[in-house]
Amino acid sequence: MTQNRAVRVVATGARLLVGVAVVVGCVLGVSAAVALPWPEIAREPAQVAVTPTPGDTTLVCTGDFRAVGRNAENAAQQVSAGTPDFTVDSSGPRESSELVSADLPDTPGPQRLVGSAERGEAALIAAAESISLESTDLSGLAAAPCRETRTESWLVGGTVQTGTNDLIILSNPGDVTATATLVVYGIDQTATTTLIPAGTQLSVPLASIAAGAQEPIVRITAAGAPVRAVLQSSLIRTLDPSGIDLQDSAPAPRSELSFAGVQVVSKSEDTGLTVMRLMATDQATRARITVRSGGAEVQQFNVPLEATTPTEVSVDGLDAGVYSIEIDADAPLVGAVRQTTGVGPGSDFAWTPAAEAIRGEILVAVPNGPGPRLHLVNTQDADAKVTLTPADGGDGEEIFVPAHGDAVADVSADTAYSLSTDQQIQAAVTLSGTDELAGWPLSPGTAAQPPIIVYP
Repeated sequence: MTQNRAVRVVATGARLLVGVAVVVGCVLGVSAAVALPWPEIAREPAQVAVTPTPGDTTLVCTGDFRAVGRNAENAAQQVSAGTPDFTVDSSGPRESSELVSADLPDTPGPQRLVGSAERGEAALIAAAESISLESTDLSGLAAAPCRETRTESWLVGGTVQTGTNDLIILSNPGDVTATATLVVYGIDQTATTTLIPAGTQLSVPLASIAAGAQEPIVRITAAGAPVRAVLQSSLIRTLDPSGIDLQDSAPAPRSELSFAGVQVVSKSEDTGLTVMRLMATDQATRARITVRSGGAEVQQFNVPLEATTPTEVSVDGLDAGVYSIEIDADAPLVGAVRQTTGVGPGSDFAWTPAAEAIRGEILVAVPNGPGPRLHLVNTQDADAKVTLTPADGGDGEEIFVPAHGDAVADVSADTAYSLSTDQQIQAAVTLSGTDELAGWPLSPGTAAQPPIIVYP
């Protein structure tokens, strides 16, 4: 009996050992299977890169510069202070017509230009205007490009201080009425809605919608049809005219801003000849600002920004020259830079919004004006080669723009150029003379669209 029991115990123990071994083997096998790569059966989703057919390009110009307050019986009445010089060129056929200027009924309206796409290629067209005034209430140089319309525009500049007459000029070249909503950011946030009939240009006095906002920023959204927004500014100090300007709208908010063509005409330590106006559009952030000239870093500093609250910061101590400014933040921003020739009577000023990236070929129109130049900025890690060729023929010029550097090229007034680049750059046209200042960043345009990935 005892012997049989012993045999059974030994048999049971053997079975237990075999079971444990099997369990351990299973665990090791599963672990190895998890660790080792399994064969995959995967199928990439079908996709097709579709390049949109290039369409026509429509540009809208600003037209006559407006004077306010010349009629003693009607202080709000606007009259034409002068018709700007006009420069235009295109790579193909173009058509022109005039918009109806609702505030200047007795003057020709601003130009509406349409460049036609041919043979499947984008329409390259560029136009710009400039005007120099010297009267008892307006003096200085103002210039601006003719631009495409947008459904969202930001005007970062202007003021409602005593002695200013700033106008928001809205143009609708479309075939249906546009409804524009103007939201003013300042001490308080206010909103105003205005209707812009088809084929019409009208103006909204900045003081009528931004009362009390010393550093206003205006966001304009359009429904029904896109619109073109421009800020016309003028300044009188005491009784002396002290500058005029036409400021183009800024691009959509983004966390990195680049400014090209920032002009300093004379060094000043304490008068604030160069001022930046910035605003975080969504949330509070800190703007990291780098000022460069000729590839060298000139200044670097940080500025805290509250959400939806405009902030101005002065950039002092700069020698005379042309600068670029790079801003990096952790939240979307809008901004512009104000430059002045001085602070006394007879001076001039210009606002410059952030520049958009350019790559490939565009047309550039340089209007009449003193000292025309082209400022090229390369914020990338690779060097860029830019080819600049007069649109009416002639030898092209190759310009080397080093990585994280810039270059300045002299250009001719009242001339259009073809600009092509093999790397992404930013660029601006600048005009500068004695108590005359103007400039604006170049735009890539929307006629040539990048390929769209379609998933059937």
